[in-house]
Amino acid sequence: MSADNTSQQINKTIRKDVEKIVDKCDIEDICAQCDAASNKTVSYCRCWKSKKFPFCDGSHNAWNKETGDNVGPLVITKKQA
Repeated sequence: MSADNTSQQINKTIRKDVEKIVDKCDIEDICAQCDAASNKTVSYCRCWKSKKFPFCDGSHNAWNKETGDNVGPLVITKKQA
């Protein structure tokens, strides 16, 4: 990774010891902010590169490969009854 790529990273310090940061939340905890009626899993973009923003479209994969960054989406799941 060159110095130029490092300076372009979005995430410069958080959990750099892992390849990609992915966090999961139960939808009941944030249901007022989400409509998951048709999906059990909703992925929100955290790299600001998604063409479907605020939803993730996988753009972080190319960004991570290009820059050496490790950003990933916020994945929200619905608890099973």
